Amino acid sequence: MRVAGVPRGTPAICTSVHLPSGTAAVARTRPLCTRPPRAVRFPQQGDARPLTAIRLQVTLVADGSHCRDPTATEEVNVATFGIEEEFQFLDPDTLFPVDVGAQAFEHLSTMPEWQGVTHREFLASQIEHASAVFEEMDDAHTAMTGFRRAVADQAAELGVIVASVGTPPDTTAFPTITDTERYQRIVRTMDAVIADHQVSGLHVHVGIPSREAGVIVLNAVRPWLPLFTAIAANSPLWRGQDTGHDSWRTVLLRRWTTSGCPPAFLDAADYDRRIARLLGIGGTVDLGVIMWDVRLSEHLPTIEFRVADAQLDAQTTLFITALCRAFVAHSLGVPAAQAAAASASAQMPSELLSAALLHSAHHGMDRQVFDPLRGGLAPAHGCLRRFVRMLEPELVELGDVELVREAVARLRVDGTGAAQQRAAFSRGGRPELRRLLTRTLTPARRAERVTVAAGAILG
Repeated sequence: MRVAGVPRGTPAICTSVHLPSGTAAVARTRPLCTRPPRAVRFPQQGDARPLTAIRLQVTLVADGSHCRDPTATEEVNVATFGIEEEFQFLDPDTLFPVDVGAQAFEHLSTMPEWQGVTHREFLASQIEHASAVFEEMDDAHTAMTGFRRAVADQAAELGVIVASVGTPPDTTAFPTITDTERYQRIVRTMDAVIADHQVSGLHVHVGIPSREAGVIVLNAVRPWLPLFTAIAANSPLWRGQDTGHDSWRTVLLRRWTTSGCPPAFLDAADYDRRIARLLGIGGTVDLGVIMWDVRLSEHLPTIEFRVADAQLDAQTTLFITALCRAFVAHSLGVPAAQAAAASASAQMPSELLSAALLHSAHHGMDRQVFDPLRGGLAPAHGCLRRFVRMLEPELVELGDVELVREAVARLRVDGTGAAQQRAAFSRGGRPELRRLLTRTLTPARRAERVTVAAGAILG
């Protein structure tokens, strides 16, 4: 996640003002230092609690590096979050990627409301919205839907459409890569793997009080990653065909040196030591290429959930974000929860979770998913209900419980993004799929229909 409102390469500090529970907080950015970047050392917090802010000395740099300023003491609130959405421009008839990311960026990045949050991406056909820091889901909704409308308008001016999907429905043999030194280095390192690395994701950053706290959350979420994969599946089509998988993006990412479920870690020092040893091995040209489904940010005081495909609509993006944030609060809530999560994670060997992730990538929410509470496969929607019930106290405290309840109901009515894409493609081929992609990108009327459906199901 880049710092909103700050040009690339400009150091800035991300400030979250901590107020009593139930009181809105303010997130802002301001320039801070210009010295060369050095590694950040996050303070340790012994007994982290949800919605607790602590003092943190850290300077953030928008290009992914960072430095420490001993005079800067800022608060990081565990309730804060940021969202990265990747979008892809497509030909309206063939649904092939179109390399207009640079033109769209030049336009959107000059608009005052989107300066500093619009970014080029790995593919020349992509653009990214890396949001500001939020505490309230309503503010995030305004930003997500606003950017989607802006990028859709820009796509129309360029004679293309823009889609929020994990993989394009069809594509060329080899993509055009954005011309930066880092990206070209990755291409040289990974060679033919890049031919199929035409993927778009949703990444959710949630504030953490320390890297030690981040490792607690990372270990705790490992058994739940298969459920997140199933919920967020939105890439069933590839090279003009139905893959039979709900998240083909998840399958494609398996080709990278590090991907899927991370291992369990002893503590932050263990995490840092082990990721450092990966540098230079395989395709790990830098820490940014560690492609685990969840990881600690190296330049922000956050844990980053990377498991989700890009989502058709903003409401589902916010649903996944709310689950991520509530899970962080739950995992750090009380020592008993931390101990239970650590025990559950330790009992889930990597090979089991790896298999469960691919199972979810294949079947999505249509059949069974791995349920950590039962230790094996269980009906997907029942597993989701138990997960939401587990997080309900945190969802209530954060003000997200109604959003999540409505989203769960909508999931039963509409299915995942993968199910919707597959149904549209089956009904009417590419024209019907195009209508789905454009209709759901800016879903003002859709939200009203969802509320009606949720009321019918939830009573």
